[in-house]
Amino acid sequence: MKNEKIWTSFINWFEIKPRTSGVLLFLVLSIATISVSILRNHILKEEERNEMNAILTNAHQNIEQSLKNCYTTTVSLALTLDSNGIPQNFDAVSKQLLKSNPLISVVQMVPNGVIKYIYPMKGNEAAMNLNILEVKDLKKEAEKSIEIQKVYFAGPLKLRQGGIGIVGRLPIYNNNTFWGFTAVIIKLETLLKASGINSLNQSNYYFQFSNRDPVTSKEQFFLPSKTVLSKSYYVSQAITDSDSKLYLVAKKTHAIYPEILFSSILGLIVAILFGVLTTKLLKKPEELRFLLKEQEAKLLKNEMKFKTIIDQAPIGFAIIDTRSGNLMETNKRYCDMFGYTFEEIKKLDVTCLTHPEDLDISLEYIKNLDEDKITEYSMEKRCLTKTGNTIWVNLTVSQLFESNKKPTSHIAFVKDITERKEAESLIEKSQARFKSLIDTIDGIVWEYDLETMSSTFISKKIESLLGYSVEEYSESPNFWEDHLHPEDRELAMALSPIKNKKYVDYNYEYRMLTKTGKVIWVRDFINYVFENDKPVILRGIIIDITIMKEAEKNLNNSLQLVTEQNKRLLNFSYIVSHNLRSHTSNIESIISLIESAESEEERNEMMHLLKSVSNSLDETMQHLNEVVNINTNINLVTKPLNLNHYIDKAREVLSEQILSNEVSFTTNVAEDAMINYNSAYLESILYNLISNAIRYKHPQRKLIITINFYKQNDKDVIEVTDNGIGIDLVRNADKIFGMYKTFSTNSDARGIGLFITKNQVDAMGGTITVDSIPNVGTTFKIYAK
Repeated sequence: MKNEKIWTSFINWFEIKPRTSGVLLFLVLSIATISVSILRNHILKEEERNEMNAILTNAHQNIEQSLKNCYTTTVSLALTLDSNGIPQNFDAVSKQLLKSNPLISVVQMVPNGVIKYIYPMKGNEAAMNLNILEVKDLKKEAEKSIEIQKVYFAGPLKLRQGGIGIVGRLPIYNNNTFWGFTAVIIKLETLLKASGINSLNQSNYYFQFSNRDPVTSKEQFFLPSKTVLSKSYYVSQAITDSDSKLYLVAKKTHAIYPEILFSSILGLIVAILFGVLTTKLLKKPEELRFLLKEQEAKLLKNEMKFKTIIDQAPIGFAIIDTRSGNLMETNKRYCDMFGYTFEEIKKLDVTCLTHPEDLDISLEYIKNLDEDKITEYSMEKRCLTKTGNTIWVNLTVSQLFESNKKPTSHIAFVKDITERKEAESLIEKSQARFKSLIDTIDGIVWEYDLETMSSTFISKKIESLLGYSVEEYSESPNFWEDHLHPEDRELAMALSPIKNKKYVDYNYEYRMLTKTGKVIWVRDFINYVFENDKPVILRGIIIDITIMKEAEKNLNNSLQLVTEQNKRLLNFSYIVSHNLRSHTSNIESIISLIESAESEEERNEMMHLLKSVSNSLDETMQHLNEVVNINTNINLVTKPLNLNHYIDKAREVLSEQILSNEVSFTTNVAEDAMINYNSAYLESILYNLISNAIRYKHPQRKLIITINFYKQNDKDVIEVTDNGIGIDLVRNADKIFGMYKTFSTNSDARGIGLFITKNQVDAMGGTITVDSIPNVGTTFKIYAK
């Protein structure tokens, strides 16, 4: 009673002094506005920091993942060491590793700290024989990788071969003795591109990449942005297994955001308006009292209207505010169902009583009631009691209408159905456990009844493996047979349990066709189920082995490629050994003669002879170098070429010889004839064949060169025929394309043109053949791939 009087006096004081009340309200609202503005400014700064952390974390994770992908490369390089510590097939392995990891630009092997193996060598020659354990700015980071016994990424640093990169080194031990390092080099710009840094909208932020100098310990920055961290707002993360850091720096740092300043001013204006409005409203206390009494009367009327219904209802019953979800009224049954007293439950709303997993759909129904999209609904849902137990209820809800007014509350009828739901749950769990077990198997589980000769079960894995639904499989009695690969159908059917009557568990491989027409390899594991020693059921698992089969195929292709490369390398070594041995022997003999020469004239004569041999050796080295370039150029650019254009080009280069030897040409090539070839090789091949025809023309007749172009077995064929002196293929068939092999007494014969032509045709994946009769003529045919 005393408190009520104090409260009444307090209210009356405000009514008596409306101006003072308005000023007080203005001050309170002003303080609240300023407080909210300060809090909002803090929140915006925190949001900016969270945004920066999210951007930085994404880029950092991309860099971390890119560097982790390099671990496999360093380990794979280490595995090329034999028991003597010598790398085997370094170039071939490195080539495959670079192909599988485009992020890496160079791989190295560094025995005893000295770089001895580099791939690719071109462009990286400056790093060869560099001792990283003796160079001051490399030694500490190299020793760091030895200390941590795993890959350590040094840099970014300036590379000896140019550019800026990151070097990942893995210490290698052979027979428990430190052997050296395997290393990978990642260009900084490649790493940044992989991280997604370049795609960042740099209107608000920019990235910076740093590393501590191993000698001075000073932090160095490598991206072009000018960075003064002490004056910038930034976030950073360290790069694992390195001394590098990735920064994200804000371009602008504001003490207060303009929109917050605007909202603060607007809040103060609103505070003034509220102060003025309060002053005016408090001048009309009688009007406000009247409105208050009218509202109380309405509430009392509603309370009396539903009190009898609530108290007498035999099931759970509640009246709920449609917008807020608050419980306005409940009966005893409702309270008992949830374990609350009436006073306790009135302080709650539907969110407190509803299970979290069913809350969203309950709120959606309530929202639809409020928006008049529905007038009632029924559902089964889970609720929480006071003790935290979960119960299932059957809920029916409908709106409470008042005449000519939009309903603001609804009535709910609740029935406890927990026992029924628990029984249903036990059944569902038993069924789900069996289905889950089957569906988790990485293969199609199937069952077949041998008595009815029909399929009785197929697992859902068929959808991901073959693209067909379980229903599609069940509707087709011959589904399995119809989806076998045509080439494997006969063998698969012969080995299948339908025709195989051995009744012994086994497995076999075959191909199947998916819904999209894709071919996959599978292995089918088959088991028999016996009853009374009689097979009655077939069960099996079909597992996808396509990746394994493709890996097996790729391995065979790689083996063939390595075998072919080794064969070429061996042939080339024979050529080098044969062609250089004669030159070195001549030089050795001439030097011996110079040393024993008795006169200056004799010595000068030997020096001229030595110079001649040296020139010949230089010519040989140029020829060998050209062969190497042909065999190592694996990325030849091919495109459709007009054959007539390149024939005319070769004739133009040889025009003087053609004119002086009165050569006639017959060209049976359509004007628009195109051939898919490398332009430089096509020009060289035509030049060599035409120039050879001129060089070996018959002295007693006019030279006629015929060029034909046609298709043979879907391959383009260029045919060059002459009526020259010809070649004795019986004696020289195995030497015709050999290096320095000549078959005439012509003084200008070198034996290199056909050898280079053969290598160029081989490099393009084609073949070249020769057909010749002495004193009749020669025909060369080039078959394009």
